[in-house]
Amino acid sequence: MKFLDQAKIYLKSGDGGDGVTAFRREKFVAFGGPDGGDGGRGGDIVFEAVENLNTLIDFRYTQHFRAKKGSNGSGSDRTGAAALTLLIKVPIGTQIFDDDRETLLADLDKPGSRIVLLRGGDGGFGNARFKTSTNRAPRRSDKGWPGEERWVWLRLKLIADAGLVGLPNAGKSTFLKAVSGANPKIADYPFTTLHPQLGVVRLSMSEEFVLADIPGLIEGAHEGTGLGDRFLGHVERCAVLLHLVDGAAGNVVDAWRTVRHELSEYGGGLVDKQEIIVLNKADAMTPRELSARRSALAKASGATVMVASGVSGQGVPEVLRALQNIITESRKT
Repeated sequence: MKFLDQAKIYLKSGDGGDGVTAFRREKFVAFGGPDGGDGGRGGDIVFEAVENLNTLIDFRYTQHFRAKKGSNGSGSDRTGAAALTLLIKVPIGTQIFDDDRETLLADLDKPGSRIVLLRGGDGGFGNARFKTSTNRAPRRSDKGWPGEERWVWLRLKLIADAGLVGLPNAGKSTFLKAVSGANPKIADYPFTTLHPQLGVVRLSMSEEFVLADIPGLIEGAHEGTGLGDRFLGHVERCAVLLHLVDGAAGNVVDAWRTVRHELSEYGGGLVDKQEIIVLNKADAMTPRELSARRSALAKASGATVMVASGVSGQGVPEVLRALQNIITESRKT
């Protein structure tokens, strides 16, 4: 299944049914009078967040959604049937924006979250509604009210507890595969990860969290360089960022600063989130290199720098425990 996290769709709720002009025609009943019924209500358009969906790919092939019109009224004061609601199911974490891509209409971030985005039009009145003491045989009936219509943007932000960030080839996919059941693509060239990957990390029977791996960031990502920063939205909901720095590449301080700069330029509160810095690929460094690079990174960042290797497993349990502690605290608030 292909991954798609943005889609533009057209929505149109149902028009209301028309009222009807009718008169009672019954044997032995003279001057039966008006008995035209009202039209039925048009169908609403409702969005619901459901489990077992993690992409918006369905909206690439179906981009127009129209609810049905309400039934027209009929004689004998019979009201037309209301049209059924059009239910559109989306993944948990889907945001709905207006056509300007800035006005947030809904944020469906919990299972079962629902919103009636467009309401169907009301049914028109039949002529029985217009009968008065002075107008006993009205021939007026109203058309149904039109439904609402608009273009909207859907944007998916995956629900994860922790997010993996770093330059390309920092070892994020290897780390994710080592600590979870995810099976991301791993290769020795940049940008092997082309879309976000999720993995469930289970520390014990009662402790687990979801870890998200996004494509690597490079300098100028906020301007569209490389794969850009469009996937950073998937870590906006995370409680903590796990920043992997490739220790074997050498210039660890520059690598850390590059990613931090891109997070700052993106916004969304990412630069203010708690961050765990990990000097990765410890197995590819000599003890002297590891010590020097760890000290330089700690001095530049002003934070404690952990050491790990997704290949050998060195330091991985300690990193996972630090992540779990922060996530557990965030769940209490």
